[in-house]
Amino acid sequence: MSTAQDFTQTMRGFMGAFPADPKAFQDAFRNQAALGEKLSAVMLGATEKAADISGKWTRDTLASLSEVAKVKDEPADYAKAVADFATASAETAAENFAAYAEVAKRAQLDSVELVMSAGKDIQDSAGEAVRKATDGVAAAVAIGKVVKNG
Repeated sequence: MSTAQDFTQTMRGFMGAFPADPKAFQDAFRNQAALGEKLSAVMLGATEKAADISGKWTRDTLASLSEVAKVKDEPADYAKAVADFATASAETAAENFAAYAEVAKRAQLDSVELVMSAGKDIQDSAGEAVRKATDGVAAAVAIGKVVKNG
């Protein structure tokens, strides 16, 4: 009857040849959390600006609408008030949509800048990790040759 081979020593040697640095995992987690915080700040800032635009738009619309609701002397004055309100509303809408577009553009540019910066940091970290791993593997191979020949 055959017995199961114990791979404990083999796995220890294998894992020793490819050491995992817990600090690298901690740094990666911190970097990811920092990126999330920065992206959240961009999103919250854009949302706040959009809410300000919406609030101002609402106040302006209500102020314009109060003119429509006032009593007029002539029936034609009601038509003119509604036409003036419609014209002012169209102009305000165009201005506010342009303001929303600027907020979105700024948020997009800020987000892309953050992601590009994070990508560069990740690339630098990965390069360093590969260098360390290569050095570790080279050392393990050298030790293995010494043990084998020695």
